[in-house]
Amino acid sequence: MDQSKQNSDIADSQSASSNARERLMGELNHTINEAEKWLADSAGEVSAVASEARTRFDDTLRTAKSDLRKLEDSIIAHSREAADTVNVYVQDNPWRAVGIGAAIGLVIGTLISRR
Repeated sequence: MDQSKQNSDIADSQSASSNARERLMGELNHTINEAEKWLADSAGEVSAVASEARTRFDDTLRTAKSDLRKLEDSIIAHSREAADTVNVYVQDNPWRAVGIGAAIGLVIGTLISRR
């Protein structure tokens, strides 16, 4: 029973982490899109100060895009690692995995039928 509690805790923390990462990535994508729109809108300004600010902002935007790609790669790598771990667990404990899947299906079915 202790093992199933530990597995449940791991699954819960991975799910929460995944949701937080997805929300962060969505917000970063939105911010980057807004910044690109602002850059396009300010392209007509030709003053030296505006040009310098635009250049610095463009560099910062490029860095943010690079960081976002690195974050996405990291999330993909962690997701693959988690999937591999689950795969090993299921192969080592097939009947326990079937029981867990059935229990989750029962809970979800019960929740859906109540609505």
